[in-house]
Amino acid sequence: MKDTAELRQAICDIGRRAWDKGMGAANDGNISVLLDDDTLLCTPTGVSKGFMTPDMICRIDRRGEPLPGNSTRPSTETRMHLCVYQSREDVRAVVHAHPLYATVHAICGKPLVQQIMPESTMFLGEVPLSPYALPSSEALADAIRPYFARHDAILLENHGALSCGHDLQSAWFKMEALDYYAKVVYLAANYGGAREFDQNQIDKLIALRRERFDAPGRHPFIDR
Repeated sequence: MKDTAELRQAICDIGRRAWDKGMGAANDGNISVLLDDDTLLCTPTGVSKGFMTPDMICRIDRRGEPLPGNSTRPSTETRMHLCVYQSREDVRAVVHAHPLYATVHAICGKPLVQQIMPESTMFLGEVPLSPYALPSSEALADAIRPYFARHDAILLENHGALSCGHDLQSAWFKMEALDYYAKVVYLAANYGGAREFDQNQIDKLIALRRERFDAPGRHPFIDR
């Protein structure tokens, strides 16, 4: 990917979609994309993700340092994003948000492990919970690092959620899918509890993913 007006607009569009879905209050959340020249585009700090414009998108290096030409300061959460890129050579985009139902699970210390829908089983498997660490800190990067060997989306304890993908759309779809999964689990618990798949059903869904879907990324039931 190259630094183009279209890509900057796409980042703004994802920010707007997240804001429209209530995935963060005020200036919450951040988005980044790794470019072909090994620099990154990332969202600015102190700006609502629903009201960004392409000129606000920052360009930084792999150390998180701003490059010349930025009109805004980069997100304070760049360490978290850089950690994902360092851990996974296949990742080209990262999305951090505070989606309501996923965040409820995160602050209650509840990872998403129930296998209850074909889509979540095939494309997420489960969503683990990383230990709490101070936002914007190196400790937070250290806390999330172990999880990305097998997962494309995680919950951040008492914080929110983080997803990654081989492109921007993929990273965003993982965030959407994560929150829908969390919402279904939450509502089902208040309606008598979900009926979960047995192991045979899970195995068939994973086989279907392998056979029928081009799904780049990591999966906890495959990347063991």
